[in-house]
Amino acid sequence: MLAQDMIRHNAKIRPDRVAVTYAGGEITYRELLLRTNCAANALRGLGVKKGERVAVLAQNCHEYVELYFAAGKAGAVTTPLNYRLTGSEIEHIVNDSEATVVIAQDSFAPVIESIREKLPRVKELVCIGQKRDGWRDYEAWTAAASGDEPPEVATENDLIWQMYTSGTTGRPKGAMITHRNLLTNVLQFSMAFGDLKDEDRTLIVAPLYHAAAVVVSMCTIARGARLVVKQDFIPAEVVASFDKDGVTHALLVPAMILFLLNMPDIDKVNFGSLRCVFYGASAIPLEVLKKAMATFDCQFLQAFGQTESVALLTQLSADDHAKAAASDDPRVQRRLLSCGREVFGTEVRIVDEQGKEVARGEVGEIVARGDQVMKGYWKLPEATSTALKDGWLHTGDLGTMDEDGYVYVVDRLKDMIVSGGENVFPREIEEVLFQHPAVADATVIGVPSDQWGEEAKAVVVLKPGQSATAEAILGYCKGKLAGFKRPRSVDFVAALPKNPSGKVLKRELREPYWAGRGRRVS
Repeated sequence: MLAQDMIRHNAKIRPDRVAVTYAGGEITYRELLLRTNCAANALRGLGVKKGERVAVLAQNCHEYVELYFAAGKAGAVTTPLNYRLTGSEIEHIVNDSEATVVIAQDSFAPVIESIREKLPRVKELVCIGQKRDGWRDYEAWTAAASGDEPPEVATENDLIWQMYTSGTTGRPKGAMITHRNLLTNVLQFSMAFGDLKDEDRTLIVAPLYHAAAVVVSMCTIARGARLVVKQDFIPAEVVASFDKDGVTHALLVPAMILFLLNMPDIDKVNFGSLRCVFYGASAIPLEVLKKAMATFDCQFLQAFGQTESVALLTQLSADDHAKAAASDDPRVQRRLLSCGREVFGTEVRIVDEQGKEVARGEVGEIVARGDQVMKGYWKLPEATSTALKDGWLHTGDLGTMDEDGYVYVVDRLKDMIVSGGENVFPREIEEVLFQHPAVADATVIGVPSDQWGEEAKAVVVLKPGQSATAEAILGYCKGKLAGFKRPRSVDFVAALPKNPSGKVLKRELREPYWAGRGRRVS
C-alpha cells in the first residue's frame, strides 16, 4: 500500500465530493486524482528518476497537497522547505538533499534566483502562481502532461519525503521517511481521530512543510473528508473560518492557540461546528490548555512525536482530556500535563544513559520504536546510529512515565540546567510563570553563574496593558518552587523567537550569555 492509494480509493467511491477547499476554489476527489496524475507524469517528463529529491518552497496551497502525492506516484522524494529560512539555509538543504527540481511559489522565486548559481544539481525550476522568466509555469506544465495513472515504481519501503529537522539545537538533518512510515502514522492518527466522518472539514493552517500538518491532511483525505487549506496563520481569518467554512476539526500548534486566546473578545466568538482541536509540536502550559478547553468548548486531542517519527508516538485522547478536566482525583487531573500514552503499534520507554529502563516516576530519556520511525538521517551515518540504537529512536526528550503508562515530557535533554549539581527542568518553572496574571508568554534558559556554574533565567512576554517588575516575577516563584529551581533573573521581551512548530529557539536566547565560552554548560 502506498500514500497515493488513498486518493485513488476516494476518487472511485466519492468522486464528486470536495477534497480540498482553498482561496478561490474547490477540488473534488476526481479532480485531485487527475491533477496528481498530471503532476506525476510531468515530473517524469523532466527526467526525474526514482529516489530523486524534488524540493518544494511554498506557503499552504492546494498544489502543495498535490505534490506530496504526485512525487510519490513518480517515485520521487519530496523535500519540503521552510519558507522562513534564509537563502543560505535553503541553499544548504537543497544541496544537501541533492534535489534536481525546485518547485516554488512566485513570491519565493526571488530567493531561489538569488542562490541559483550555488545549486549545481538543480536542473529545473517550476513556479506556482504568476509566470516567471526562466521558470516552467506549474499549471501549464502539469496540464500538458497525461492524466493517466503512471506505472507504479515505488514500494512501501521506498522514501516518500525527506523532511529536515527544525534545527533548534543545530544544523538541520534530513529525516528519511518511507511510505510505510507515513501510512503507519496515518493509521495511528486516524484511530486517534475517532469520530472523523466523510462530511467533516479539517482546517489546515499549520505549514505543510511540517510533518504534523501533512499527516493530519492525509488522515482527512484517507477518510474522504474535506481539507480547508489556509495559506498562513492569520488569526482573524482563522477565527472567521470556524463558522464560515463549517470547520469541524482543526490542527493548531500551542503558539497559535495562545495567540487566539489573547485576541480581544475571543470568549464571544462563534466556533460554529468545531468539534475537535488537535495540538502538539511543542509543550502547552497547563493554564493555557485549561483556558483553551473552556473557550473553544470542544474536544481536545494532543499528539507527541517528532520529525524522526513522522509526527506521532503518543497521544492524549479527547477522552483523557475530558476525564482529567472533570475529575476530583489529583492523579487523574495531572494527566492534562502529560502527552498521553503510546499509540497503537508503538512501544515507548523511559531509559537511563545506559539505555536501561528506569522505574516508573523516574526521569530519563524517552525512547520509542514502531513502524513510523524514520529510515535514518540522509548521509549522516553517525547521527543515525546515535538516534537509532538497537531499533529504538532516542528522542532527546527527558520524561517520566506513571503507573498507568502516561508519559510526561520534563524537558529537552539539551535544555536541562545543572545548577550547583542539581538538575533543573525549565518546563517546571515555565508552568509557574504562566500562572502569573500579567504573563502572556514565557520561557526559561540556563545562563552562566560564577557561584553555581549555571542558573535559570526567565524570559517573559507581558500581556498587553499589563506591567510587572523582575522582582515581582521572582517573588511570585517563591513558595511555588524549591530554592534551587527558582529563576535568578528576568528579561522582558516583546516576543519569544520560535520556529514554525511553536518551539522556542532557546539556543538563540542563550547565545549572548554564552558567547566566547568554549562550552555551553559550566
